[in-house]
Amino acid sequence: MSAYKIFIDGQEGTTGLKIYERFKGRTDIEIIQIEEAERKNPAARAECINASDFTFLCLPDAAAKESVSLRTNPGTRILDASTAHRTNPDWAYGFPELAPDFRERIGRADSVAVPGCYASGFLALCRPLVKAGIIPADYPVVCHAVSGYSGAGKKAIALYEAAGRSPDLDSPRHYALTQRHKHLPEMRAVSGLAFEPVFNPYICDFYNGMAVTVPLHARLLGKKVSASDVREILAAHYEGARFIRCLPFAGETSGGDAADGSAGLDGFIAANTLADTNRMEIIVSGNDERIILTSRFDNLGKGASGAAVQCLNIMMGIPEDTGLA
Repeated sequence: MSAYKIFIDGQEGTTGLKIYERFKGRTDIEIIQIEEAERKNPAARAECINASDFTFLCLPDAAAKESVSLRTNPGTRILDASTAHRTNPDWAYGFPELAPDFRERIGRADSVAVPGCYASGFLALCRPLVKAGIIPADYPVVCHAVSGYSGAGKKAIALYEAAGRSPDLDSPRHYALTQRHKHLPEMRAVSGLAFEPVFNPYICDFYNGMAVTVPLHARLLGKKVSASDVREILAAHYEGARFIRCLPFAGETSGGDAADGSAGLDGFIAANTLADTNRMEIIVSGNDERIILTSRFDNLGKGASGAAVQCLNIMMGIPEDTGLA
């Protein structure tokens, strides 16, 4: 069988570069290259898009929408890593572990919206519990998150890595202060919540990795559950998942070994433990009155390029961990 033709529209960005990097050594795909001088030329991009079997869009929203409009070949399937189509019901949402129908739809889709990084961590925690009736749809959800600076794009990366940078960059920086973060619409829509959460993200002085945390008051939940009950519900939901696992209840040693990179939590949750992987770990902590849910993963991995490649593999009908192990 001939190799699938792949075009990465926006290969020069952080996500595009990571996707390209993940294809090294794969013989089942052929990358369509575009001349540097032509990469913003709609006609040249259209030629590449329509010559491809799969096109990745690693672009700002407006440019991603333009690229979709350039598709005239019904055989070209698109994976969009921008925010543009994540709440569009005509697009498959690219998080296969959320439910069997998500995986099935990704497999047959011609248009897949790759989730946002913060949204991935939030949805992994909240959607199973909303669907199980544990978190009521109208629950006043709050979400805190920390991310490595790579998630802020090329300009921010340059600031963090510049000589003589501002001392402000030495500490975590709280942002999205107006509660208008671009991931909020998908966080609400895909989770099944009636309202967007209060969302407090921080960018921090490490390159890649992310931890997303949702605190819950047990007295406000839809069913009477203990913290360990919640942990068991999430563990059962992700049982058998290739890239997601639920750790033992926090406060215990996780019992992992060097082979899978896990270690005891020792009372702390580091955000960069899974950097450079496509894995996600879910941690339930707290007590039976106040329950803390945390997901940690790589914002450039399961939160971006790794998720995109995982979706591609599912669409190709090959093992989903191809090129991601």
